[in-house]
Amino acid sequence: ERIRQQKQLLAEYNQRIAEQQAIALRNAQRLEQQRRLAHYRYQQAYYEQLRQQQARLESDRYDYDNDPYYYTPPTYQYRRGDNDYQTNQYGADQLRRATNTGYQKGYEAGRADRQDKWRFDYRESFAYQDANYGFDGRYVQQEDYNHYFREGFQRGYEDGYYGRRTYGTNTNGSESLLGTVLNMILNLQPLQ
Repeated sequence: ERIRQQKQLLAEYNQRIAEQQAIALRNAQRLEQQRRLAHYRYQQAYYEQLRQQQARLESDRYDYDNDPYYYTPPTYQYRRGDNDYQTNQYGADQLRRATNTGYQKGYEAGRADRQDKWRFDYRESFAYQDANYGFDGRYVQQEDYNHYFREGFQRGYEDGYYGRRTYGTNTNGSESLLGTVLNMILNLQPLQ
């Protein structure tokens, strides 16, 4: 049943990526009109990474039967909105990746807006609206991935825009959230 659900989620995700292409084009045109060249370059790079991600997913012949995620019971609980969810270590790792990837992309977007001398507005960024970079359609619901990507993005944007490291750090050229911040955002609780 979990494998069937996963295949359905992946099909829905592929459809969503196709819809995002039109939005990305409109955003790129708007950025050009506003002469926001740094953010335009950032968005074009994000979009190209998203396009490559989609191509990999379309050509992927994933072996669901040999993935231990589908046979591993939940070990964590987390809350998003008013609902509680359960996941195992594989899902928890995916949520961590979502949040850290969001932070990295947010940092880049904030830095680009600062370079363009544009106002602080992380919600306007296509990457924030899309929130799918790094999502492969596995282990967690797309809504969960999007939510935690945006949580990381917001903090990364703030750090990048103001040129500081309140929420994250740079290790070997890669932006990531501080462990305490990541734990606060996810608030994963072990199941008893």
